[in-house]
Amino acid sequence: MRDVTPRGSHYIAGAYAEDAGGAPIDVIYPATGETVAQVHAATPEIVDKALAAADAARRDWAAMPGVERGRILRRAADLLRERNRDLSEIETIDTGKPLQETLVADAASAADALEWFGGLAATIRGEHVQLGGDWAYTIREPLGVCVGIGAWNYPTQIAAWKAAPALACGNTMVFKPSEETPLCALKLAEILTEAGAPPGVFNVVQGRGEVGASLVTDPRVAKVSLTGSVPTGQKVYAAAAEGIRHVTMELGGKSPMLVFADADIEAAVGGAILGNFYSSGQICSNGTRVFVQKGIKDRFLARLTERLQGIVMGDPLNEATNFGPLVSAAQLDKVMGYIAQGKAEGARLVAGGARVNRPGWFVEPTVFADVTDDMTIARDEIFGPVAAVLDFETEDEALARANATPYGLSAGVFTRDIDRAHRVAGGFEAGTCWINTYNLTPVEVGFGGSKLSGVGRENGLAAIEHFSQLKTVYVGTGPVDAPY
Repeated sequence: MRDVTPRGSHYIAGAYAEDAGGAPIDVIYPATGETVAQVHAATPEIVDKALAAADAARRDWAAMPGVERGRILRRAADLLRERNRDLSEIETIDTGKPLQETLVADAASAADALEWFGGLAATIRGEHVQLGGDWAYTIREPLGVCVGIGAWNYPTQIAAWKAAPALACGNTMVFKPSEETPLCALKLAEILTEAGAPPGVFNVVQGRGEVGASLVTDPRVAKVSLTGSVPTGQKVYAAAAEGIRHVTMELGGKSPMLVFADADIEAAVGGAILGNFYSSGQICSNGTRVFVQKGIKDRFLARLTERLQGIVMGDPLNEATNFGPLVSAAQLDKVMGYIAQGKAEGARLVAGGARVNRPGWFVEPTVFADVTDDMTIARDEIFGPVAAVLDFETEDEALARANATPYGLSAGVFTRDIDRAHRVAGGFEAGTCWINTYNLTPVEVGFGGSKLSGVGRENGLAAIEHFSQLKTVYVGTGPVDAPY
């Protein structure tokens, strides 16, 4: 295995930085449980240096023409693509996700974001409004110093999804990756510097919750963008609100996937695989409540079970492997606890259900059938390879049950009836919906949730609005009409 030890725990003002006084954070390869590197959590001094660097850089970066900022982001995208193999291997070691996946879904997605928002940077503008003899115009301005807080399932992608629109708009950023996956954001920072980003434009600090809290509450911070769990989001949102900061919260969910009797079974089973077992089920938008119309339930379950035999579980660094471990021992324990609850509450185990007898944190892809809405596995976000299959009879019933959740991140529907497809998509209480596919998230369209699943949007033109603010200027051309 390659040496993934970074040159420093943090990246501040265009260079690696270290402070061994911070608490040590082990980097563990999930496929073996082996410690492969160590970083240190940011001390208050490190946090202050990172915020000071971002604050010092923001005015000149904002004043730079958008086309020049865009060139830097596009150069960074090119470097990410050139080094995709190396970056994907680091991502695999960091997360345990198979190299077969990281080669196409992580640094590649980050490059897409930098390229697309780099292209938009020169187009960010306001509008002119004629008001008789007077007129007004608007200016879209950057917010200032932004804080990004990442999750451990897509560390490179998440860092770029936050950095790309923020930097395109003229903001600077301090990014804190998850303590479970600290390596990849450092590489993104290094590449942005190489591409021409001035020192302080994108900084990375490591740490756990206390470091995130110190970033969120600092008076220099204008915006917080978090990807994480609902409980974490509630805490961060409340802390950010004290300073009336802008926020984007991309949180978890318990998303529904509706499979009607007229659906293409192969497509629907493929969607269920993508929505439950890709990345070993560690995707926030997963459709883990699979509602299948009664007439095709047995056929659906049989085909799903058959296709799961195609799983190749093993060393994630082997490109033949297509199913890897969970990210940590704690996540393994959590998932196994939910599987035990599913059995105890009467769900029928169709496939999997056990920890794999090998080093690392592997769990078999697990399918429960005859699940009811009140079961724990149908209500809680598990974040592991566990699918809950529920029966339904009518469209109205399925849609009502699909929406009967406090979450609203994603939803999907499989049917050949185009009218029904759009009708159901329109009825979903979710921010991101799919018809006859699942979990595709191109950077060109917005991604985010409703209800407890978040606020704001990542990607698409919407992200520009969330990383900038409008200034209105009214121009008077005649006498001022005052009452006295």
